[in-house]
Amino acid sequence: MTSKEKTILGIDPGTNILGFGIVRVDASGKPHFVDMGVVDLRKVGSPYDKLEIIREKVGALCDLHHPDDLAIESPFYGKNAQVILKLGRAQGAAMVAGLDRGVQIYEYAPRKAKMTICGNGAASKEQVSLMVQRTLGIEIANKYLDATDALALAMCHFYQLTSPLAAVQATGSWEKFIASNPERIKK
Repeated sequence: MTSKEKTILGIDPGTNILGFGIVRVDASGKPHFVDMGVVDLRKVGSPYDKLEIIREKVGALCDLHHPDDLAIESPFYGKNAQVILKLGRAQGAAMVAGLDRGVQIYEYAPRKAKMTICGNGAASKEQVSLMVQRTLGIEIANKYLDATDALALAMCHFYQLTSPLAAVQATGSWEKFIASNPERIKK
């Protein structure tokens, strides 16, 4: 990773509860907790009003924190097609808010984020929360599990940015990676 500071907004999309978490990576490449929370949409009746609120709230977070990247959970296959459709709409509303502000969007499957944070793709929300807290050196109440999932997505993205293996996968070969990153080779 370069020495440029970066802000990552993680979004755990939902049409009832949307979680968000923000991590700032300093010039030395260390991640720091910035903010987290949830947008509670359970009392909003119209599904279209929910999408508008998601777009507005994620846009406001972008305006406040100026993220470089938005890491969002990709919809996953479920037994109920209506659930996946609703999640996809919520994800799209959040993505549009970021795209309108020039934020780069990155999608991560739930299992990928859990595997990256906990080493177990089937980790529980509580396990993810505990690992995020330990990694960032913070304490979070269990009522914010959707927010810690969002922080986990931001951290997953951070690890993807800093992983030599991810860089090799992006370039397609170790030779291209070494040629593009000579400073990362120890002699």
